[in-house]
Amino acid sequence: MSFKDHFSGHAASYADARPSYPDELFSFLRAQCAAHDLVWDCATGNGQAAVSLAAIFKHVVATDASGEQIQQARQLPNIEYRQVAAETVFLEPESCNLVTVAQALHWFDTDAFFANVAHCLKPGGVIAAWCYGPHQINDDVDKLVHRLYEDVLGDYWPPERRLVERQYRDIQFPFDTCFEQQFQMSRQWNLQQLCNYITSWSALQRYMAAQGDNPLHLIYDELVAAWGGDSGVAIELSWPLIVKLAKK
Repeated sequence: MSFKDHFSGHAASYADARPSYPDELFSFLRAQCAAHDLVWDCATGNGQAAVSLAAIFKHVVATDASGEQIQQARQLPNIEYRQVAAETVFLEPESCNLVTVAQALHWFDTDAFFANVAHCLKPGGVIAAWCYGPHQINDDVDKLVHRLYEDVLGDYWPPERRLVERQYRDIQFPFDTCFEQQFQMSRQWNLQQLCNYITSWSALQRYMAAQGDNPLHLIYDELVAAWGGDSGVAIELSWPLIVKLAKK
């Protein structure tokens, strides 16, 4: 099965530019599971979530359809990385305590993926998928980034991005018990780190491939001014993070 690959071409920069997930998220996931033997981290990308899960679970199977992304992942003794598509059945029946999907469910054939989840989850096991929307800094910076996001890059966003913007409300999760929990990610970044993050967006990468230049230059001078004139100063960014859970 082919997959929609928006990130392999900049896998190294993607790994460096993305924010990490809060410890509170993983404490919450741990509490949802009766046992902590095996977790499948699907669409692991650079292994960001897998590394945190490895501190909780005896064994982590972390998969991604992109070999380039997996090559950027941090290696740990109890993490097993595999290049496997989300919809491919490869785990033993009823073998997993938890299945996680970090910022990737919107790329899947969800019917096929959820059937795979039903196959590999133990009774009482949990599927947890999370996503985060646009970041927030302050009104002046946010207005400029929103202009880039919508007015410049709007036509370059894959349609699946709207599923993230609607916090997965349009995806029908499996099993009878389904609920959501909210968290927040925050980071202290300077302007260059913000620009690196924006450059990792799939829409901006598609724009660059089509137009041959980085559209950040269209707002960069205004961004510097909105940043206070000193691009080296670190400012707090925050992202709302929504976790959807369903229990088998």
